[in-house]
Amino acid sequence: MRPRARQDGARRAARRGRTGVVRPLVLAAASLLATGCSFFIDRATDRAADNLTAAILNHDDPETVRDGAPAYLLLMDSLAEGEPDADTLAAASSLYAAYAALFVTDPARAGRLSARSRGYADRALCEHSERTCGLGQLDFDSLSGRLEDTRESDLPVLYAYGVAWLVYIRAHSDDWTALADLPKTEALLERIVALDDTYENGNPHLFLGVLKTLRPPALGGDPEAARVHFERAIEIADGRDLSMKVEYARGYARLLYERELHDRLLTEVLEAEPVAPRLTLTNTVAQREASELLASADDYF
Repeated sequence: MRPRARQDGARRAARRGRTGVVRPLVLAAASLLATGCSFFIDRATDRAADNLTAAILNHDDPETVRDGAPAYLLLMDSLAEGEPDADTLAAASSLYAAYAALFVTDPARAGRLSARSRGYADRALCEHSERTCGLGQLDFDSLSGRLEDTRESDLPVLYAYGVAWLVYIRAHSDDWTALADLPKTEALLERIVALDDTYENGNPHLFLGVLKTLRPPALGGDPEAARVHFERAIEIADGRDLSMKVEYARGYARLLYERELHDRLLTEVLEAEPVAPRLTLTNTVAQREASELLASADDYF
């Protein structure tokens, strides 16, 4: 590869530190959106909640989901008033994070919604347990020490906070204070994986893969570790979640200029059947992304 191309690639990779982390959140947001939407009726009937979740995740038109979701945002706000439990707050956080990541393009609005998501997640951590309360406000060393005390029962609030934190950082990508928290979000996700390697169908591995490719190797990135996380995520999901191959191509293959791997992964996504139980919405968005990445490949490589 020409030196100029390498320099341009390094600049592009560095810019991903500000924006790239949102991509897997966009593609993974469908499951969070469904969880949040179904929560408010879960107390009434588990069957109705499960049916609503399935209806969202099995939908093949993201615009329909986008137009229907705001009503549930207000419903979650109403449930979060008063003295809600940790599950309620985590569900509210997940819904706001998913909506902001999946559908909101206006920066000011994304900032407001992501801040609300993180606020709910902060409250969920404290409502859940003293050992998780205030994790997001700790410095790196203190956070790392506190995470050692967490256990499997903490996973739902830890994951909700991790996702909310990543969405918040993306929405505030012009704030270097927010960007400085990326190593802390990485430590949180590493702890989630340590507690349960297969949690949330491998999504924590997916996020870690992206975080470890936000910087090129010369600037401290770890593409080999990223590759392991991407491949483990795909393995856990049995290849059915097409978003994981899209992020593997975007994050790892583009960073290292591996055109053959890049095109193979994206071609596999486009040739796959997108309709799958609880993955249709995510896969539909993933195929759109794969098509765009392949179309721009000649310019990139």
